[in-house]
Amino acid sequence: MTYRVVILPEAEAELEEAYLYVREDSPARAKRWREKLLVKVKSLATFPERCAVAPESAALGVEVRHLVVGKYRMLFVVRDRTVMVLHVRHAARRRVTEAE
Repeated sequence: MTYRVVILPEAEAELEEAYLYVREDSPARAKRWREKLLVKVKSLATFPERCAVAPESAALGVEVRHLVVGKYRMLFVVRDRTVMVLHVRHAARRRVTEAE
């Protein structure tokens, strides 16, 4: 069973922000990090339910899952045959709220 994976604009912006931050220290490492992250996100096309339910789910009232890659979490929801990546966040950041 294959799902379509969509990275929403806010998640794309967060990914770009994180990439630029890492790039300040090491452009080569930033490129490798970003490529690894995108490979992992694409892997959600197969069995996205393998990822744990995110702690934010209870407060948001919707099943949000997260894929953890290193120190980053990709928060996503599964709707029908589509995985929608909502946020890309450093694990040290506060949890996502309804306002976001």
